Amino acid sequence: MTTESLPRRPAAKGGSTLRRYLPILDWGASYSRTLFGHDLLAAVIVTVMLIPQSLAYAMLAGLPPEAGLYASMLPLVAYAIFGTSRTLAVGPVAVVSLMTASSVGAIAASGTADYASAALLLALLSGLMLLAIGLFRLGFLANFLSHPVISGFITASGIIIAASQLKHILGIQAQGSNLASLLASMAGHIGETNLWTFAIGAGAIAFLFWVRLGLKPLLTAWGASPRAADIVAKTAPVLLILVTTALAWWFHLDQRGVHIVAEIPQALPPFALPPLDLSLIEQLWLPALLISIIGFVESVSVAQTLAAKRRQRIHPDQELIGLGAANIAASVSGGFPVTGGFARSVVNFDAGAETPAAGAFTAIGILVAALLLTPFLYYLPQATLAATIIVAVLSLVDLGALKRTWAYSRADFAAMAATILLTLGFGVEVGVVTGVAVSIVLHLWRTSRPHCAVVGVIPGTEHFRNINRHEVETSDRLITLRIDESLYFPNARFLEDRISELVAENPKVENLVLMCPAVNHIDASALESLEAINRSLKDAGVTFSLSEVKGPVMDRLKRTHFLDELTGKIYRSQIEAYRALA
Repeated sequence: MTTESLPRRPAAKGGSTLRRYLPILDWGASYSRTLFGHDLLAAVIVTVMLIPQSLAYAMLAGLPPEAGLYASMLPLVAYAIFGTSRTLAVGPVAVVSLMTASSVGAIAASGTADYASAALLLALLSGLMLLAIGLFRLGFLANFLSHPVISGFITASGIIIAASQLKHILGIQAQGSNLASLLASMAGHIGETNLWTFAIGAGAIAFLFWVRLGLKPLLTAWGASPRAADIVAKTAPVLLILVTTALAWWFHLDQRGVHIVAEIPQALPPFALPPLDLSLIEQLWLPALLISIIGFVESVSVAQTLAAKRRQRIHPDQELIGLGAANIAASVSGGFPVTGGFARSVVNFDAGAETPAAGAFTAIGILVAALLLTPFLYYLPQATLAATIIVAVLSLVDLGALKRTWAYSRADFAAMAATILLTLGFGVEVGVVTGVAVSIVLHLWRTSRPHCAVVGVIPGTEHFRNINRHEVETSDRLITLRIDESLYFPNARFLEDRISELVAENPKVENLVLMCPAVNHIDASALESLEAINRSLKDAGVTFSLSEVKGPVMDRLKRTHFLDELTGKIYRSQIEAYRALA
């Protein structure tokens, strides 16, 4: 399906800021009947997929099923107004639901009014944090959470989520905030397994795996287009809900020990502010921050991937505002924290969604379902929802990444393994906090030991390469050290030590040139180190020069006394320095 172009209209200066913060004014100005048709079709397909997911993720978050429906209404409308991705589908997702259960479960018991109030406050705090980060354009802070740490956290969370749902598959009681406590609790109650529940749960898992792996090839073999087959396969869980609900009703399985969803209120979301309790805020601000970071990283990754396929752009800072608005909307409408979901967004994209209006239409579809269809879900077995969660989250588990990361980088492997082990052993909050800390420590460690190489000129050229990797010409009178990192406080001392070592190893050297093509910044600490290097080399009878200094760096150096005290020169190119000094 081709994408209808949405030209940007030139705006007056007074309206440009408004359009930046309200992207709906941009795409909405060119909205057409054709776009409406595409968005409506995508919304119908995503609605069918979202109904079982929203119920399942509410159960995962420890909330009643209607909370999942409420979290899939007003937040989608808010994101449609403030978000920049044309195809991102916002709503409840597995990892954020688990983090909600973990943080709120430490404060109140699941099923109580205090638990629901804490979940609403958690969504509000998360929304306000996302909004503030977006308004102050601090989205770059999420870059400090490295991909191996994110991958490790999601893998560990997927394992914990799947393990936490086994109790619903077996029909037993089990508690625990980490993998060990969950498995120990289930082992103590394994003898209480309800065979009817197990039959439904195991059968549902088998069906969903077959749908995921075998239905699409089967439909394609029968002549369906790959796109249609993919959409049918992704919405097939609705058939599972219909069949298991009918079986539970027909055979009165609730009287045989099978836990069912029971009554879901036929009502609009309860619009009200969550209680603003200062003591509760003190307990929830850190989990809210972690949910905000994880939710933003997951959401923006999906949004950027899908936007690139259509040569579109998203604006990360405005995405923060859009997600913040969605979470605030969830907090005032009976929901819980939300973010962009990968599976739903891909379905939305494949179904032909062209604008964020598809999300608003999905919200209308969920509203209709909440008002008209909830009585038919009374006999829906909880084991069916648990099976839906298990199959969905197992796709997030990527233990093979450990092997790939080990082969590529031992440091990244250590960060990933530590995140996985701590998340599994101590819970999601400890895991993600450790992951953030390890990411920052690894970044500082790497930049504190920047790659640098003594270089020489390749014969017959003006190119300089590492003397340990290439056949190059050098001079006993000259050392050229190429530094492949900006200079700032963590690595300033390292540079001093490296230059002292080189001078000590080469007693004939008379000139040393620091080659700076990769240096984009020199902070005050690094400037002091350069001054110290200049003085120590002067005392040793060695001139100190720089080459290939970038314009912005040179502009800052000109505002100091360093250039006046420099014993050598600043050369525009390394070949110029080599010819002058070698």
